[in-house]
Amino acid sequence: MKIHYITGICALFVVAIHILMRVIMPYNMSLEYENVVMNYHNIFYAILLEIILVLIAIHGFNGLRIILIELRQNTAWEKSMTILTIIGMISIIAYGTRTIIIGNGLEI
Repeated sequence: MKIHYITGICALFVVAIHILMRVIMPYNMSLEYENVVMNYHNIFYAILLEIILVLIAIHGFNGLRIILIELRQNTAWEKSMTILTIIGMISIIAYGTRTIIIGNGLEI
């Protein structure tokens, strides 16, 4: 349960940094195509997006795992839900990382 609290609090701080980066320039300018592409080519911004992706995926899938475990109370169910949510989390992180790498302009 501690990992759920830690990822939630860390995600709040990292998303706050992300929002502050959006507020630096006027809102309509921050969403212009050139500025979005420029942000994705900034390695600090790409790392920030990756951290957000990992924290939110861990937090979300751990919350889903907790909800699913409460549906049934046996060891086999708990193990299968843990494995299922870890597979889902890794899949989402892999796909999101791929998207961030492509957005950054790197070749896979």
